[in-house]
Amino acid sequence: MKTVITSTGKELSAHFDKRFGRAACFCLYNEETGETSFIENEHADATGGAGTKASEKMVELGVTKIISGDFGPKAKDLLDKFNIQMVILQDDNNTIQDIINKFKP
Repeated sequence: MKTVITSTGKELSAHFDKRFGRAACFCLYNEETGETSFIENEHADATGGAGTKASEKMVELGVTKIISGDFGPKAKDLLDKFNIQMVILQDDNNTIQDIINKFKP
């Protein structure tokens, strides 16, 4: 199962980013293997449609769950269409590693 966590940077010590479409990076976490990788959000600075473009990227990556702070209505619609679970966290003081530790079985 692939989970994406929105991130301010490309390392496990980076802080959680509450913005989905405008997050600087996405941490791709494989819950089965424990592996992580980071990809830059190429649409973070788009003038419009950042959430939709980010959603399309999640579908392309085969993600099953996204952890973020907020999803816009268009992003929600697209993610719902592809049965991608959206988990909303409000605490942006966590690092990516903190969040992974919380979700580990």
